Amino acid sequence: MRVLPAQTRAVKKMLPHSLLGRSLLIMLIPLVVVQAIALQIYYGSHLEIVSRRFASAIAGEIATTIDTIERHPEDREWALNAAWDRLELSMSFTPGTALPPAARTAPILFPSGLTAALTERVARPFTLDWDADPRSVLVRVQVQGGVLEVLVPLKRLYAGTILVFVLWLVGSSLLLFGIAALFMRNQVKALRRLAAAAEAFGIGRDLGPIKPEGATEVRQAATAFNRMQERIRRFLSQRTDMLAGVSHDLRTPLTRLRLAVALLESRPELAEDARDMEGDIAEMDRMIEGYLAFARGEGTEQARPTDLGAMLEDVANNARRAGSDVSLDAPRGLVVPLRPDSIRRAITNLVDNARRHARHITMAAHPTGSRNIEVTVDDDGPGIPQDRRESVFRPFASGAAGGTGLGLTIARDIVRAHGGEITLETSPLGGLRARVVLPN
Repeated sequence: MRVLPAQTRAVKKMLPHSLLGRSLLIMLIPLVVVQAIALQIYYGSHLEIVSRRFASAIAGEIATTIDTIERHPEDREWALNAAWDRLELSMSFTPGTALPPAARTAPILFPSGLTAALTERVARPFTLDWDADPRSVLVRVQVQGGVLEVLVPLKRLYAGTILVFVLWLVGSSLLLFGIAALFMRNQVKALRRLAAAAEAFGIGRDLGPIKPEGATEVRQAATAFNRMQERIRRFLSQRTDMLAGVSHDLRTPLTRLRLAVALLESRPELAEDARDMEGDIAEMDRMIEGYLAFARGEGTEQARPTDLGAMLEDVANNARRAGSDVSLDAPRGLVVPLRPDSIRRAITNLVDNARRHARHITMAAHPTGSRNIEVTVDDDGPGIPQDRRESVFRPFASGAAGGTGLGLTIARDIVRAHGGEITLETSPLGGLRARVVLPN
């Protein structure tokens, strides 16, 4: 068996296990990749060019104002006022001062081209302060006789459409993902109903035909499942009718043999042989009943809510009337959806198997979690060696309980038809434990 690397196993654990989750992931990943590529193309190329041009324009306006101030000092106030009136740049001049230490760099959401543009267009020492105002960046430039401070609005440094573009990307992705999730949920719902119907039919809970819905392939699967149910029901009905006829035909000659043996018993010299023949006929009758029960498999009985504790009490009382020492630990009101006659037959087979080899039998039933019910049958007999515990479930296996070797086979067939399992273990009493686990 090929062993997967630890990284591959870790990735598989993180991936969703349901069809809905995997389908949505298949749609979500390409959608996110496409949107990320679109954002990168826009933000990384178009927006960068636009922002660089905005920064170059701001740097050119600052450079023009500085040239005017330095060439015509007497017009300084006019130049500063004109910058506000015509360029929307708030400028002030502080004479006789030097540049303060540089402030922190620009946040990641703001363009970084302003530094390059000022370096190229202004060609003077400067600093940028991004914390001076939440809506502006403060540019300080060392000029002749002092420091020029320029408050540049942030809206002039970047294109506001980037926010609209990002919102459109996120909004459209969420909308498409929501629509896909809605449609996929409806498709998966049809598959879940089909799986639930198949599981119920497999454990004897016949819910009838299901309504085909969903995609074409899902409808085809549902239609095929309905046809399969009908064929199985028809087969079971025909088999039951045939077995009923076989049972009648086989018992008729056995009845005639019993009558003939009864006549032989009236002759003293043949009485002992007649009694032996009567025993053989009774054994043949039991074998026929066992064969028919195994072939019939109780397949036509429908599941219904059943008080398992009351059923086990009846089985225990029948065993006590037959002379066995049986104790029971099972609460009343333990209602489980079962085919009651089938389960009664399976538990009875287990108890009969224990009765043949043990003096004391203990039966118990209790829930195990929220999904299963566990039934145990313990005895103090010799038990079965561990290497033979699986083989005794085979039909007609040598050494199996019962004269025909079908008791445990029928019990396992019934339990598995209910979606459960039966195993043999060592009993705390020293003999054999039969553990039956049934779905709740």
